[in-house]
Amino acid sequence: MILTGNEIKAQLGKNIIIDPFDEKLLNPNSYNLRLHNELLVYEEIVLDMRRPNRLRRYTIPEEGFVLNPNQLYLARTMERTETHNLVPQIEGRSSVARLGLFVHATPGLGDIGFAGYWTLELFAVQPVKIYPGVPVCQIFYHRIDGSVSEYSSDKYQNNSDIQPSLLYKELQARRDPQMRLSFGHQEQL
Repeated sequence: MILTGNEIKAQLGKNIIIDPFDEKLLNPNSYNLRLHNELLVYEEIVLDMRRPNRLRRYTIPEEGFVLNPNQLYLARTMERTETHNLVPQIEGRSSVARLGLFVHATPGLGDIGFAGYWTLELFAVQPVKIYPGVPVCQIFYHRIDGSVSEYSSDKYQNNSDIQPSLLYKELQARRDPQMRLSFGHQEQL
């Protein structure tokens, strides 16, 4: 079951934290999240899963920033969210998708207990101008059934910035038994 907008508002401060919260961004069954004013772009021609890749940071000016096709841009939401006893999920807004802009490349299903900013994977079909503060995606919440184990990874939890892929940490942990302890929820010893 998906929470209604009224239930999202009722759960604020209990199982849902959205900071900052603006009631104007509340929808019948979701809440609009806005685009922060920074982007990261990988500088590597070939991205390597086994190591950190170089990045360049850009600021989106008030007058806008043009995204080019066939380029991945990492961004984040302005809002920090935290969810307990519910499953958060983000989806792109249809008004944004109709401009040929995809805001996340993978399923937007979050983990129970996730706290932080949502990293967005922006990809444009054709050149599109973006602006800081624009509502680009929406978050909604699913009720759960069963006992709860909250997300506790040190990889993305409580982030304060755009998060590039940290897959290399998982891959290192699989090769190094001492590192497996920090990723124990992903691989049993």
